Amino acid sequence: MSATTSMHSIGFEATTSHVPSSAAQSPIHPSMILFGATSILGFNLARLFPRTILPFVTPGSRAPSLRHWPVLNLEDRAWPKALFQECQPDFLLYCHAVCDVPKCEAAPEWAREINIAHVRRVLAALPAATRLIYVSSDHVFGGDGVYDEASSPCPISVYGRTRVDAENLALSRKGSLVIRVGLPIGPSPNGRTGHMDWLRYRILRQLPITIVHDEYRSVVWATDLALRVMQLARSGETGIRHVTSVRSVSRVQLADYLLSEFRTNANFARESRRERAAPHIGRVELATIHRDELSRPLPSVLDGESFLGSVAILERFEHCQQRGRRRNSQISLNA
Repeated sequence: MSATTSMHSIGFEATTSHVPSSAAQSPIHPSMILFGATSILGFNLARLFPRTILPFVTPGSRAPSLRHWPVLNLEDRAWPKALFQECQPDFLLYCHAVCDVPKCEAAPEWAREINIAHVRRVLAALPAATRLIYVSSDHVFGGDGVYDEASSPCPISVYGRTRVDAENLALSRKGSLVIRVGLPIGPSPNGRTGHMDWLRYRILRQLPITIVHDEYRSVVWATDLALRVMQLARSGETGIRHVTSVRSVSRVQLADYLLSEFRTNANFARESRRERAAPHIGRVELATIHRDELSRPLPSVLDGESFLGSVAILERFEHCQQRGRRRNSQISLNA
């Protein structure tokens, strides 16, 4: 399905503005609540559908772009019940998780509390009429392979195992949908996270960059992925669905492409995933057993711009270049 077709089929609300909607634009009676608006996918979902989605951000988020959005309080066992009593949404988009693999390895109990216990707490309070859409990750797989919805999970990290457990909790609820995604590329709330902003941030500050050369994943634009997730959420699909791409992309290919979009040159070191201190997934490509419109693969990032483009990657980068030059006259990029 083309992005243009999906635009009409889901009541497209998106704007190319780089600034997320203010509180005044947030829905008064939201049909959809989003947990995890600080993730790359969650952030872009909230920006694209400001009249539908009420986004909640992770505690401690200080990015100015998030200041108008309410904060999650899943540490408080009573909070989910009070929230759902106040606003009973038709949908809950659950994008909330700690995704930092090294941090999860270093603090597995903390990772399980956030990634599993929080899901269990939400499920206990979620109204029966609310449809749960749990957004998971290709990290439920680990070794090299092509994996569809019928493939058995084979995680190699604490993070991946918490995702599998959270999926099982979500699937235990009737009518729920688990959506597994690869690597979304798009703007982040703080301008430093996600592969695109991480790379840009380190270039601007002349920080060392290391790329894992033997990781290949389904890499898509966050805007394209957000559109597909919204389509799946509003469909009658239940169980597990994968969002696939036309091809898998290596981190090196991705870095080279983004550098060309930034119109700059930058050197980076290359490492094998086996050289990393924490477990690192290899060539993990998402496939699907389904043959419908919602299973059509999304374009790879390397295939060019999404419907909304790369959300003006170059404009963002040049804006940050100007800010960087004001802060540090020694920063020099080959624009």
